[in-house]
Amino acid sequence: MRDVRTLWGRACGATVTAMLPTSPPPPRSARLGRRCRWAGALLFSAALGGLAAAAEIPTEPLRTTVVAEGLERPWSLAFLPDFEKTGRMLVTERPGRLRVVSTAGRVSAPVSGLPPVAARGQGGLLDVALHPRFTENRLVYWSYAEAAAADPRTNSTAVARGRLDLDALALTEVQVIFRQQPKVASTAHFGGRLVFDRDGLLFVTLGDRYDRRDDARTLDNHHGKIVRITDEGGVPPGNPFAGRRGALPEIWSIGHRNVQGAALHPASGELWAHEHGPQGGDELNRVRAGADHGWPLITYGREYVTGLSIGEGSERAGVTPPLTHWVPSIGPSGMAFVTSARYPGWRGQLLVGALRAEQLLRLELDGTRVMREHRHRFGQRIRDVREGPDGAIYLLTDESAGRLLRVEP
Repeated sequence: MRDVRTLWGRACGATVTAMLPTSPPPPRSARLGRRCRWAGALLFSAALGGLAAAAEIPTEPLRTTVVAEGLERPWSLAFLPDFEKTGRMLVTERPGRLRVVSTAGRVSAPVSGLPPVAARGQGGLLDVALHPRFTENRLVYWSYAEAAAADPRTNSTAVARGRLDLDALALTEVQVIFRQQPKVASTAHFGGRLVFDRDGLLFVTLGDRYDRRDDARTLDNHHGKIVRITDEGGVPPGNPFAGRRGALPEIWSIGHRNVQGAALHPASGELWAHEHGPQGGDELNRVRAGADHGWPLITYGREYVTGLSIGEGSERAGVTPPLTHWVPSIGPSGMAFVTSARYPGWRGQLLVGALRAEQLLRLELDGTRVMREHRHRFGQRIRDVREGPDGAIYLLTDESAGRLLRVEP
């Protein structure tokens, strides 16, 4: 293979032979920086293109219906129990608003009662989930970026809950049940997906905060981790690191970069999640208790700008390998297993939204093996993917005037 760094230098108009892997020099201009990034993406995609684990099958765009529009950077949705009668769901907007949206296209005024949200960079109001016994207790959970009171420049992912009064469009008895520690000065990699398991315990995905990636492999912090807590924020029995000296007991798995999609496997009940790699190396993982998923020691990705390698390579004893990965990056966000018979041939498959690739990916599975990958092109950033109680697939687009879409059979 030709000298990758020489090719990179020619593409950017400068040599990179003296570049340090983690300290790229500043570009001469914004234009040059963009040129380097795009050249790097193309170059390393070509160099590493044989790494994809599943055969990609390009497909025609899906037929979709616009259900609602005018949402500002929508991030997540949760179907209310009366959905099949009223078509109502909760939708978060990243600037810090929670709304009730219906399949008739109605978008409510913002729900009151949310705590302050640090909506800078990738931060803001993120996921929303209903308590498994919502019809009894009316409890809603949400993840968001929370700034520190003592130093608003620092922040972390937090999880809060409150009782929803739909008539008043208000949340009451609001309490923060979890805070990622420590808070740092960063506007990136918040993670933030919420998934209740079959026992009513809550998984929370947490990013490495970008500049703190080495924290993802140590147990004294929440950066680059998935945690498991009770519905009140406590530590449940069976967490793998509880009782270990120096370890935070909430931690379920380590070695993650930025997990923005998670769902329970409908048959096994296990947590599956995907995460963003740097330049290449997005991963789909089966997340089990105590698993080490490698970041940043093991990755299929490369450094931004320089394109140099990260860590030790793509595999190592003791590191759980991904079920599949993507080079170049697709920017995965949101995912759902198809359990409905509404889409012929799709049942049992996994849907993954893609931000950077502006696609919906459909993965054919054989147990835990990804056999084939179908790509449905949208030309819009897909932020969330959900299967509704009516069996239909719903998508949120990540735009300043975002839309709620329904995928038609």
